[in-house]
Amino acid sequence: MPVSITPSLQRHGPARMAQSPDRSELLQDLISRAKSIGADTADALMVESTSFGASFRLGKVEDIERSETQDLGLRVMVGKRQAVVSTTDVSARALDPLVERAVAMAKVAPEDPYCGLADPAQLAKSIPDLELDDGSEPNADTLIERARAVEEAALAVEGVTNSGGAGASFGRAAITLVTSDGFAGHYGGTNHSFSCSVIAGEGTAMERDYDYSTARHMSDLEDTGPVGTRAGEKAVNRLNPRKAKSCQVPIIYDPRVSGGLVGHFAGGISGAAVARGTSFLKDAMDTQIFAPGIRITDDPLKRRGRGSKPFDGEGVATGPLTLIDDGRLMTWLLDTSTAKQLGLVSNGRAARGTGGTPSPSTTNLTLEAGTLSPEDLIADIKSGFYVTEMIGMGVNGLTGDYSRGASGFWIEDGKLTYAVSEVTVAGNLKDMFAHLTPANDLVFRMATNAPTVRIEGMTVAGT
Repeated sequence: MPVSITPSLQRHGPARMAQSPDRSELLQDLISRAKSIGADTADALMVESTSFGASFRLGKVEDIERSETQDLGLRVMVGKRQAVVSTTDVSARALDPLVERAVAMAKVAPEDPYCGLADPAQLAKSIPDLELDDGSEPNADTLIERARAVEEAALAVEGVTNSGGAGASFGRAAITLVTSDGFAGHYGGTNHSFSCSVIAGEGTAMERDYDYSTARHMSDLEDTGPVGTRAGEKAVNRLNPRKAKSCQVPIIYDPRVSGGLVGHFAGGISGAAVARGTSFLKDAMDTQIFAPGIRITDDPLKRRGRGSKPFDGEGVATGPLTLIDDGRLMTWLLDTSTAKQLGLVSNGRAARGTGGTPSPSTTNLTLEAGTLSPEDLIADIKSGFYVTEMIGMGVNGLTGDYSRGASGFWIEDGKLTYAVSEVTVAGNLKDMFAHLTPANDLVFRMATNAPTVRIEGMTVAGT
C-alpha cells in the first residue's frame, strides 16, 4: 500500500534542490539501464529511514529498539503499460535482475491510458527551507528519561492505579526521487515523540486513556509533566461510564477525533475516487458542502509541518490549496494519472511508496478555526454527547453513510457530566458537513488537524 513521502532534510541556507549524489546516481543508473532494454520512461524512488525507541513501564525499561532500512522502487513504462518492482536489497547483485523484471513485467501488463510521468513543466525547480530536520539524534538515555518522566507524572494523578506503558521515539527519513525526464530531488526529516497510557480504577471498573506529544524538532516537544498529567486525568475522568439512551442530539467532537471527519472529507475529494465514480462527493464540485464561513486548506509548505514536502511523489512542485472556501468545494486532490482521467492537471498531491504507483493524498490538511470557544459551542446544549474516542471504521465512501462506535461524556445543560461508553454515533457525512461548526481551539499536532467541532442532529444509538 503506498505511503506518503516524509519531508525535508534541507534546513539551513538559501532555497535550492538538495540532492544525495550517491543515491541520485544509483537511481539514474537504474533508469538508464531500464531504458536500454526497452523502457520508454521510468522513475526510481529510494526511502532511507532510521527509527529509535524506548519503552518504559512501572519504573522499568521494557525494551530499546533501533532499526535502519533502505527501500528502493523502480517504475517503468513501455508505451501505456507500467510495472513497479521494489526491493530492500540495494546491492548490485539484487539490482541487476530487478531492472530486467520490471521491464519484462511492464511489457505484459494491461494498458493504462492514463499512466505516465508528470508534465516536465510542473516539476520542482527549487526547494524551500521547510525546517523539517532539526539535525539532532537523541541517545537511549534521553529517550528512557523522557518515557520515565511522562509515566511518573501520569501515575502521580490521584485515582490512577496502573500503567499501560510509556514510550519515547525518534525517527529520521530521507527520500530520493529521480525520473527519466531529468528530475532529481532529495529531502528528508526528523520526528520526535513520547506518549503514555495509564489505567484508573480497580477490577472490572478500570478505564484507560493516554496522551502524547510529537514534533519535527525536539525543541518543539511539550514538557513531559503536563502530558503525563493529562493522560492520568483523562483516565480518571472516564471512570464509572454509563450507556446513553438512543436519541438525536448535538454531538461535540474533541480535537483528538475531529480530524477524522476532515479525513473522511479528503477521501471524498480524492481524484482517484472521483474518477472511479465511487465518492459520495463526486458531483459536488463548486457546490456548498459546509456552512458559509467554513474553510479547509492543505499546505505542503508549512514550516515544520508533519505532512510537509517540497515536491510530491512525482517530483511536481507543491503549493497550498484551498479545498473548501466559504463552505464551497473548490478542487479535487490530484496526481498526474487522476488529473488526466478528469481532464485536469495535477495539483501536486501525489503520494508514493516504493512498492506502488502514485496516488492522490493530502499533506498538512486543516479545518481552520472558527470564532466560538469550545465552551460556547457546548453552552446551549440541553442534552448532547461530547466524543473523545472513536472505535471502528464504519464509513461508506460511496454513500457517505457514517456509523462508528464512540465514548466520551454526556452533556447536560451546557456542562460535561458523566462518562459514556459503548454507544454508536450515526449520520450521513453530507448532512454532518452541512451542520458542522468549528471552535477556535485549533492546535497543529499531526498532518491532519481540526479544532473542537459541533454537529447538529446526529443519532446516538445506545440502550
